[in-house]
Amino acid sequence: MTPKKTATLHRMVMPEHTCPYGLKSLDLLKRHNYAVEDHHLKTRAQTDAFKEEHDVKTTPQTFIDGQRIGGYDDLLVHFGKAVPDKDATTYVPVMALFAMAAAMALATSWAAMGQLITIAAAEWFIAFAMCLLALQKLKDIESFSTMFLNYDLLAQRWVRYGYIYPFAEGIAGVLMIAGALLWLSIPIALFIGTIGVVSVFKAVYIDKRALKCACVGGDSNVPLGFVSLTENLMMIAMAVWMLFKVTVLGH
Repeated sequence: MTPKKTATLHRMVMPEHTCPYGLKSLDLLKRHNYAVEDHHLKTRAQTDAFKEEHDVKTTPQTFIDGQRIGGYDDLLVHFGKAVPDKDATTYVPVMALFAMAAAMALATSWAAMGQLITIAAAEWFIAFAMCLLALQKLKDIESFSTMFLNYDLLAQRWVRYGYIYPFAEGIAGVLMIAGALLWLSIPIALFIGTIGVVSVFKAVYIDKRALKCACVGGDSNVPLGFVSLTENLMMIAMAVWMLFKVTVLGH
């Protein structure tokens, strides 16, 4: 059996604080089959002395074969892994949101009807997605409204619309889940969805502006374009379908 390689890790483990990146470094080393000499820096004085001794500004610090590798990000690079870029554009948040909305819709369909694939499941998917998207915006409505002003045509003319939008989207979503007060939810969804489609289409496809989408909140790195168009088109489609159900099918 091949003996384990050895690494030395220095990380903060204090009564009031255990460094999360130290724990991540320890886990990463163990997953790469390293036996870890885990040295705890238990006081601020010990931590400062360690930094001064090794001329480093942060902990944790990992050493392999007597060579300093560095902190957690440096350890990722050492093992050939990508270092997450917090400023990079990404579709992950919105993909996770839509996946959760789909799972909730399928679960609700199964609980209510004993079937996964139903028309109601499709309706619930859109309504749940609307509620989850509204929640993301409401987490920091100031940041959302500021980002929203970059492209929404109505918000640029009436700033308060940026504060109303998340509540309107959430209310419409909740009412559509319940199938209640459709006389209110349908026009709300049609109105904000139509304004959204026109605004996004103009900003992205006519003005050719590279902007971040406020659809999943003001701290989003999701590019403006397909995702926001999808959000608004879903609202329009849901409103039109609900209107068809009420006026034609009589449901």
